[in-house]
Amino acid sequence: MATFELYRRSTIGMCLTETLDEMVQNGTLSPELAIQVLVQFDKSMTEALETHVKSKVSIKGHLHTYRFCDNVWTFMLQDAMIKTDDCQENVGRVKIVACDSKLLTQ
Repeated sequence: MATFELYRRSTIGMCLTETLDEMVQNGTLSPELAIQVLVQFDKSMTEALETHVKSKVSIKGHLHTYRFCDNVWTFMLQDAMIKTDDCQENVGRVKIVACDSKLLTQ
């Protein structure tokens, strides 16, 4: 199963990467094992979002920038409003990164 490395740029992914880097520099962890952990993180995030997340959101805002590169869409919104079933939040900027899930099963 192919995976994207999209979730490594999330808050939890960046914290994991920083922690693994520290452990490699301290000699607590080998670089090979750190890479294996990141690959497993990519797979686990993809699986968790496919199977456990059932919520839907609505996002509206002013489209500032969009691009399509390597089968990945990136949208930058300004003055966005994010709505779920039970709450609504206004945010200044939102970055949406989307990829075709069919590419993950190839």
